[in-house]
Amino acid sequence: MKGLWLENNQLQLRTDIPIPEPPPGEALVRVLSAGICNTDLELIKGYYPYTGIIGHEFVGVVEKGPEQLINQRVVGEINAACGYCRFCLRGQPTHCENRTVLGIVNRNGAFAEYLSLPIENLHIVPENVSTEAATFTEPIAAALEIQEQMQICKNDRVLVVGDGKLGQLIAQTLALTGCELLVVGRHQDKLEHLAARGIKTGLADSVIDKYFDISVDCTGNPEGFSTARRALRPRGTLILKSTYAGNLSLDASSLVVDEITLIGSRCGPFLPALELLATEKVDIQSLIHAHYPLSQGLEAFEKAKTKGVLKILLEMNL
Repeated sequence: MKGLWLENNQLQLRTDIPIPEPPPGEALVRVLSAGICNTDLELIKGYYPYTGIIGHEFVGVVEKGPEQLINQRVVGEINAACGYCRFCLRGQPTHCENRTVLGIVNRNGAFAEYLSLPIENLHIVPENVSTEAATFTEPIAAALEIQEQMQICKNDRVLVVGDGKLGQLIAQTLALTGCELLVVGRHQDKLEHLAARGIKTGLADSVIDKYFDISVDCTGNPEGFSTARRALRPRGTLILKSTYAGNLSLDASSLVVDEITLIGSRCGPFLPALELLATEKVDIQSLIHAHYPLSQGLEAFEKAKTKGVLKILLEMNL
């Protein structure tokens, strides 16, 4: 089968990759569409030592597996857990000590014609959700994880720093809480997508120091972290919602003095994400920049690296 293979920080299109043979408890999924994520771009830069097929945001059709899933469109949670370690036994499979992660850790990913995942990881896509929209399930779930980790109320002042792909989805999901929300970024054209939905936006210099109860850094860079940190009132909460390629310097003393709560946040709940897509409460159309066939995957990645580009989708059947 064809697939985008990463090795020694070099991405290549291969046509000689064996179709996976799912082990017991897993299903074979024919991939229909997959989205390029910032994590994929960071993997190429060496964020994590990985060799194999990358990609983890996908929708596909089950070809081998339980009868009730055959020929069904599915999306899949990316962490494949062991089921018996201390985290699995505590109901925290995303932190499984023995987990593999689709397209990230010891498991071939979604930028290929086929993939294999545990049956328990798969969720059927509602009929009224398009294949294109379903590709966004994983990042929407990641956005919703914030609300799994803490309760956000109408009276909360919330800042989102970053107007990229994930920041856009986080802003849209947080706006549904009715909180006092401000999204800041560097790209006026991206911020306009949110402003069109009635979400208040601005540039970083519009942030008032110590005004916000909660701030979310979606940038993965020191400048974004600094903006999110200075915006917080004492006893505020800082949520880190992006992977940092390098080390981050911070003023730990100020975190102590202001009694700041720091929360790391990544994977999230798929069923609520599918519900938001089914009820059209999240707009994904404005985030799609272009579609590419898998055969042009290398060109797609070059486009995804371009400043200002939002979501690039790879279509396996084009």
